[in-house]
Amino acid sequence: MIIKKQAPRALGLDEPLYHADHSRPVTRRDFLAQGFCAGAGTVLGGSVLSMFASPRKAHALSQDLIDAMSAAGCSSGLGAGKIPFICFDLAGGVNIAGSNVLIGGQGGQMDFLSTAGYDKLGLPGDMIPGVAEVNGAGSSESGTSNGDHTDTTLGLAFHSDSAFLRGILEKLSPGTAANINGAIIPARSENDTGNNPHNPMYGIARAGAEGSILSLIGSRSSDSGGNSMAPMAMIDPTIRPTKVDRPTDVTGMVDIGDLVGLLNQSDAVAVMESVYRLSNAKLGTVDTRLTNDAVIKDLIECGYLSSADLAERFGDPNTLNPDDRNAPSPIIVSDNGGIFSTAEFDGSSEFRKTASVMKMVIDGFSGAGTITMGGYDYHTGERATGEIRDLRAGRCMGACLEYAARTNTPLMMYVMSDGSVASNGRIDNSVDGRGKGEWTGDNQSTASSFFMVYNPNGRPQLLGATPEEQARHQQIGFMRNDASVETAATPAANNVNLLVETVILNYMALHGEQGNFANLFPTNGLGNAALMDSLTAFQPIVNGTI
Repeated sequence: MIIKKQAPRALGLDEPLYHADHSRPVTRRDFLAQGFCAGAGTVLGGSVLSMFASPRKAHALSQDLIDAMSAAGCSSGLGAGKIPFICFDLAGGVNIAGSNVLIGGQGGQMDFLSTAGYDKLGLPGDMIPGVAEVNGAGSSESGTSNGDHTDTTLGLAFHSDSAFLRGILEKLSPGTAANINGAIIPARSENDTGNNPHNPMYGIARAGAEGSILSLIGSRSSDSGGNSMAPMAMIDPTIRPTKVDRPTDVTGMVDIGDLVGLLNQSDAVAVMESVYRLSNAKLGTVDTRLTNDAVIKDLIECGYLSSADLAERFGDPNTLNPDDRNAPSPIIVSDNGGIFSTAEFDGSSEFRKTASVMKMVIDGFSGAGTITMGGYDYHTGERATGEIRDLRAGRCMGACLEYAARTNTPLMMYVMSDGSVASNGRIDNSVDGRGKGEWTGDNQSTASSFFMVYNPNGRPQLLGATPEEQARHQQIGFMRNDASVETAATPAANNVNLLVETVILNYMALHGEQGNFANLFPTNGLGNAALMDSLTAFQPIVNGTI
């Protein structure tokens, strides 16, 4: 009897991945990569609230209160004013290069690879970059294509049918897209393991990010708070992550007591400030007869001021809540122009997690954060599973960029994964497969990471005096003609620790502070100043702090 083998089917968006060539998942990282458990959100401190926020927001401190706290030597909890930083950790080995972000040879993204190379990256011959698009097979779905399977709407070149790109563009306004640029870094990393030291959060903190509420939070009790590890030399145990992965975790971070519930916010702040002034006047006439009299009085004074500070910043319950559908002018959740519709927000934990992290980071309550999404080990013998998961990840990325635009806030967004996948050239012609190559196995040689930068004042400008030089700054390193990472191209190409250092260098360069990189990271492996310049993508968009 002949038994016909059933063809692979596309899996549901949150359906776990079963691989015959993988051992059963036993660790939390295994379960996350194969989609048996949901991803996580992590946030790391630091930005200036009143400078990043729109003037109408209630968490801006009154100048009188700021001055009083400064005069008393009290901390107001305001951050260091660095650019917010959000990292997407796509667990399992997602495809980034080729089918999503374009990758090329030494000349940059548009120095195209061989047909066989793009075939390994999941692109058939009629969909490779540089080939004219036609109706039907190989036609673009982005709506903004250059007509040759390339799309430069966001500065960084994507394949015109990239699922990441389609998802991002769903969430962006044209004005937001015009102020975005990015760079890709071809770099190998181990497949299907959280032991890659990919996570840059501690390094971003060392570069100056400082939390107004938190240092570092995450949905897992790991040192990085995400799927991938942080470089051991950068870990600071004093800011180890605290769990948060939903809006209620965010709103529960600050307790301002009952006074705001009894009075309106402005009256509650006025009462607290009056109590501070009365207490301060009384303290001036009291001798505690203790040797540390002045220290005790300072602590009491700061306690009263800090209470008024909390009431002024967080007395409005909408201040922290990512679910702002009941706010006077909702931005994140609304069926009338919100970044997420109510159905999207209520129906997807990934959207709720993304909203929670982007709210905390971009509003300045935290300076950097990791959004971990699971189920990206999607070499399932078909293409559709990967496409629909990439599309949702793109929507989450686009939501972060659009929220930055709506709050007039700069943002650096970094996307990475543990390893990558490759295709054997067989085509998935299903609706969701889109006529592209099936993902049939892990392949760390095709791995890459990329970052995007939003600047409210205009598209970030690449370094370099000529288009050729700029192209080499937009693609930091290159691939061989067969779509394998050229491991000798950059220090980052074959060393994940140095990939993290490259990302942090680029973060500092956006502030014009790359010259201080060697002082902050004295044991770095990026080489001399000239080599560091070659690893930097953009001209500064701010000077030091914002």
